[in-house]
Amino acid sequence: MKIKKTPLKDCYIIEPTIIEDDRGYFYEKFNELKFEEFTGMNGHFVQDNISKSSYGVLRGLHLQKGEHAQAKLVSCLEGKVWDVAVDLRTESPTFGKWFGIELSAENKLQFYVPRGFGHGFSVLSETAVFAYKCDNFYNKESEGGVLWSDQQLDIDWKLPTSEVLLSDKDKIQPTFEQRNF
Repeated sequence: MKIKKTPLKDCYIIEPTIIEDDRGYFYEKFNELKFEEFTGMNGHFVQDNISKSSYGVLRGLHLQKGEHAQAKLVSCLEGKVWDVAVDLRTESPTFGKWFGIELSAENKLQFYVPRGFGHGFSVLSETAVFAYKCDNFYNKESEGGVLWSDQQLDIDWKLPTSEVLLSDKDKIQPTFEQRNF
């Protein structure tokens, strides 16, 4: 597997080495030792989550605050998504910047989003199954977020705005300026 840096401090793309033959394929999805060696970051995960969504669904921008903050290693197991991370760490040199990457069942890429980042994705295919590995347990009282359409962030979600489908929670997230974490 190859681990590549992104323009955001501490965010990484993991690209597997795929071994294919007439029977199908095999690849190592994650290796904690290789991850920690390359990044210098903890690669220990305690919770896996899966979501299935249809075209146009946008989930985000979400995070867990305080002692329940979570780093995530995300991938798309079926279909295709546009995955976005926003650096919300005020002390970071990339504070307020975002990065997006297409994750799909076809490219098998994974995206590591560390603690202190907002995270979201939009579904670009008819349906998508999305996987999250988290390094801390979910805590409802620690939920935070930023409005997906914040003008200051100006994120390109790769969807026409008229086709975006949001949860009630995601419609009322605070703006980047109003964030409370």
